[in-house]
Amino acid sequence: MSESEGVEDGWSEGGEAGFIDPISMEDDPAELFAGDAGTLGADVRRVLVQLLRRKFLLAEKNSVQWRTLLENQQIIESRMHDLFVRLVVDHDRGVAYKQQVRSVELDVPILLKDDPYNRAETLVLVHLRTVFQRERGTGESSARVDIEELEQTVLTYFDPNDHNLARGQQEVRNAVQRLVTEGLLAEESAGRYRITPMVEVVLSTAKLAELDQWLRGRNEGTA
Repeated sequence: MSESEGVEDGWSEGGEAGFIDPISMEDDPAELFAGDAGTLGADVRRVLVQLLRRKFLLAEKNSVQWRTLLENQQIIESRMHDLFVRLVVDHDRGVAYKQQVRSVELDVPILLKDDPYNRAETLVLVHLRTVFQRERGTGESSARVDIEELEQTVLTYFDPNDHNLARGQQEVRNAVQRLVTEGLLAEESAGRYRITPMVEVVLSTAKLAELDQWLRGRNEGTA
């Protein structure tokens, strides 16, 4: 509304000047809070924030937000591109995630910081990816692991001279909790987890082979 329009609306029918009636937020659906200059609806903004805050948006875990994303993908992509961030939507796996745009030709400010996995998290990931690949290869629609299996496998790569078993087990359990939070694992019952297709996104086949070869060589060297 322009200034001239506001003054004109402030006049009464009798021609006498009056105060301009304030417009409440409820009467203006495009304004979600005082001074709001955004153009996206509340649901679309929530999806945008979710994508920026979290590593992944999973269709099976957030079906309503996933539908909102697909219906507004172009505008959400545009907003993320304004921040030099690329949106990746994997329809087959039902997952969306972001990537930092990097260029040697353009000065790109880095918004997304790398949050690397620690030793235990990486080892758990390698085992999960191996199990997932093996089960899918046999025609299984899903793959599952137990916490005891993860501990037994991962701890074989720890320092054999470190006899603090409880500390190693806690590292593995902390790693599992992070992967549950990120959506790579879904706890179905106490100590029993389903591996989600996200593990393929985090660890490609080539990267898995590279890590697996390195771990085998490291383990043989230790032995």
